[in-house]
Amino acid sequence: MTTSLLHKAHTHFQSHYFHLTFSASHSSTLERMASLFETCKSMDQLKQIHSHTIKTGLTSNPVLQNRLISSCCTCEWGDMKYARQMFDTMSEPSVFIWNTMIKGYSRIDFPENGVSMYLEMLSRNFRPDRYTFPFLLKGFTRDIALERGKELHCHVVKYGFDSNVFVQNSLVHMYSSCGWIDMARGVFDLSQTSDVVTWNVMMSGYNRIKKFIESIKLFDEMERKGLLPTSVTLVLVLSACSKLKDLDYGKWVHKYVKERRVEPSLMLENALIDMYATCGKMNLALEIFRNMKTRDVISWTPIVAGFTNVGEVDLARKYFDQMPERDYVSWTAMIDGYLRVNRFKEALALFREMQTSNIKPDEFTMVSVLTACAHLGALELGEWIKTYIDKNKIKNDVYVGNALIDMYFKCGSVEKAQRIFKEMPRIDKFTWTAMILGLAINGQGEEALDMFSKMLKASIAPDDITYIGVLCACTHTGMVDMGRKFFIDMTSKHGIEPNVAHYGCMVDLLGRAGHLKKAHEFIKNMPMKPNSIVWSALLGACRVHKDVEMAEMVAKQILELEPENGAVYVLLCNIYAACKRWENLRKLRQLMVDRGIKKTPGCSLIEMSGIVHEFVAGDQSHPQSKEIYSKLDEMTRDLKFSGYSPDTSEISLDVGEEDKETALNRHSEKLAIAFALFSSEPGVTIRIVKNLRMCVDCHRVAKLVSKVYNREVIVRDKTRFHHFRHGSCSCKDYW
Repeated sequence: MTTSLLHKAHTHFQSHYFHLTFSASHSSTLERMASLFETCKSMDQLKQIHSHTIKTGLTSNPVLQNRLISSCCTCEWGDMKYARQMFDTMSEPSVFIWNTMIKGYSRIDFPENGVSMYLEMLSRNFRPDRYTFPFLLKGFTRDIALERGKELHCHVVKYGFDSNVFVQNSLVHMYSSCGWIDMARGVFDLSQTSDVVTWNVMMSGYNRIKKFIESIKLFDEMERKGLLPTSVTLVLVLSACSKLKDLDYGKWVHKYVKERRVEPSLMLENALIDMYATCGKMNLALEIFRNMKTRDVISWTPIVAGFTNVGEVDLARKYFDQMPERDYVSWTAMIDGYLRVNRFKEALALFREMQTSNIKPDEFTMVSVLTACAHLGALELGEWIKTYIDKNKIKNDVYVGNALIDMYFKCGSVEKAQRIFKEMPRIDKFTWTAMILGLAINGQGEEALDMFSKMLKASIAPDDITYIGVLCACTHTGMVDMGRKFFIDMTSKHGIEPNVAHYGCMVDLLGRAGHLKKAHEFIKNMPMKPNSIVWSALLGACRVHKDVEMAEMVAKQILELEPENGAVYVLLCNIYAACKRWENLRKLRQLMVDRGIKKTPGCSLIEMSGIVHEFVAGDQSHPQSKEIYSKLDEMTRDLKFSGYSPDTSEISLDVGEEDKETALNRHSEKLAIAFALFSSEPGVTIRIVKNLRMCVDCHRVAKLVSKVYNREVIVRDKTRFHHFRHGSCSCKDYW
């Protein structure tokens, strides 16, 4: 009996000891496995941990399952496909796991999968909790929000989470992100919350859709309610001030920060710098910038952009060169700075530097670079930029499309501009306007008006810029009656009040058609004071029609407005020379000398093999100057053999005929044409950008070059495009 009891006791002790030992071992293994997740840095490591759980028989342990799936869903390196595979092995996943999966899909911007997971969750009779909707809605794109947003809002109400502050924040964010700002405001007003995060989300929504005044009103309401703003709130309101250029309110916010002793943060200081820089107060922006303990690329960029905005481009470049690091935003800001002051070659040079620095540009950079190409007439480089956009999958949105259209038109490549227009998936009012203007300045007035007709049929409302293009189309094709009709229509049909630019177009239209007195009457009846551009349009017409008396009167009007306008003196000199009014010419030239008026030198740009070459009248600084002048002499002989005789009528120099011919021969566009003839293959189009109006002789030479050398010559001068083909010009000798 005793022996039997002892045996039972011993057996019980062994069994109990084994159970304790196994439990301790099991618990220790579980703890070790769980701790491995803290140091896990990649999917490879996670898969090794998962493999170990299978070997140790812990693969179905809920704690480890949660850790594995959470790592896949929340870590930057996590793999959602792997998470889904593990999820599918679970027979009864908890709501925590469902939420984690939804959160994971939001993290990788796959909201459709998040919605599918949510619907599967409901179909398997799992009820969402207060975390489900914030995780789900956070990842919504505009499209998915428009498609599913209101339906899910109903689910929020159905399951009783409409008063939960986190869910409310998510709904406000979702509605504002898809443009339904009134719905967002409705949720916000119903919440009546004092949670500052909700107010921040609402302000962010207003900022996102550019309703900056509403954002500031909301901040005022916060003040009235006595709610204490966070740094995020202050950054949002400062951003609104920056966009509105509301310096006074921005200063008030800065004063608030100082008086309330708000803890300065990098984000808040950056917002203050941006506000002051955008408002042009660089001294105040620099004061904050210099006192910062730490700076990042966002601190430097508004300083660079601010100086470019006030025209201090060289100072902007100084700060740009000092930046410890630069991102695509700072590079684009500096490129834009050069565009603002018409330093287009430097803008392109900086873009090349950006590429060598391995900084990938975005679509805004591309628009800036295409704008520089457009102004320089650099078609080859513009074509390369288009290829670069396609190859590097840079966002090719409507802004890039519009910039490409503008570039092609300003380089005289009408067909390629039309092709871009046809290929664009989405077009806006500015696309139509770019097409109308581009066709008009390239001498295709009828096509421009046809495009305008299509725009109206597409129910796109024109604006004042569109009508400038329409009136230009009438001007370049001599359609006076049509121009008058459109001038009336813009007010009667579209409610657009004509501005000084529209009146200038009408004066140009009437003047070019020879109706000089009517053009003058039109100016006298303008409801606003005419500027120099309006008067210059009439002066140009006086040159074409050789009306000296009216030209003198018009020149006097312009010089009263702009006494230093050298172009007026030069044009009047040309008119006197053309009409052989030599005494008037002599007196005017003496007046120019007495007043220190200097003629703007003629300058022509031409692109060859992606490099923009610049020529000035009489220039001998080009490395190939010897070859250029040799080709120029050869070209002149060829043209004279084909009937060319120099037209010296606009040469106002008091010298002999031979000297006048020599002066004519050295005009910048002739140098550019000679350079192109020996630098490019036969048949290649010659494209030139001229800073002044083409003279009569250069126009004649370009026509003959197109015929004798069988080359298309495209010249963009100060007023329009000239497409020379087979001995004739698109302007029909009227410019």
